[in-house]
Amino acid sequence: MDKYIGMNRELWNELTPIHARSDYYDVEGFKSGKSTLRAIELEELGEVSGKSLLHLQCHFGLDTLSWARLGAKVTGVDFSDSAIALACHLSKETGIEASFVQSDIYDLPQNLSGQFDIVFTSYGVLCWLPDLGRWAEIIAIFMKSGGTFYMVADHPLNNIFESVKDSSELKIAYSYFHTLEPTKWGPGSSYADPNAKVSHPSYEWTHSLSDVLNSLISAGLRIEFVHEFPVCAFQRFPAMEQDKDGWWRLKGDNIPLTFSLRATKD
Repeated sequence: MDKYIGMNRELWNELTPIHARSDYYDVEGFKSGKSTLRAIELEELGEVSGKSLLHLQCHFGLDTLSWARLGAKVTGVDFSDSAIALACHLSKETGIEASFVQSDIYDLPQNLSGQFDIVFTSYGVLCWLPDLGRWAEIIAIFMKSGGTFYMVADHPLNNIFESVKDSSELKIAYSYFHTLEPTKWGPGSSYADPNAKVSHPSYEWTHSLSDVLNSLISAGLRIEFVHEFPVCAFQRFPAMEQDKDGWWRLKGDNIPLTFSLRATKD
């Protein structure tokens, strides 16, 4: 899988400057004090002040730094060297103390030591992982005994649909279940800026909700809860409308678009 991970790294190196200047990420708003964390993770993860927090697949660190503003002692990890360089720059520019590590998640034990009170990951992370079993093992390695793993992410059900242009119809077009070989998408544009074209394709893997849960259970974690929500963090399908709280919804709120879970390490 190394060749696919390497090509995805090139894509995210290209996406980083596009995202940094996008309205979606609103870097200037963040610099002026705005948090990028959403209501779901703030409520469900709870108090983080004084706790060590490891943020996996952190992109260029806005959520990581937002947790630091709430008092967490943060370390962000991402495989994109461009993203980590920007995260370090933002940490220095804003005066928010944070550590950032450039590493593929599967190589993290060779690039980072120690354990953390909280391991966190969010939104759009699963499709870049070829091996959920090893992912869960990495999470367990870096969790303290009694520690917490928390994630909020796009619901795997999203991956089966193809949106029909200029229609509210969602057509089932793809498998819900994991395959060893990834699906190639693009080159296309970015969710953060549909007008910005990128030159690199993406290689993505589908994982079912049971894949996620069973990988964590097999790694020795105890699932505390799983929640599902009829909202999405970005406009995944054209028929979506944005509500007053900034979430994107389909008419009727009749399918899950986001899920969250919390697990502990006994």
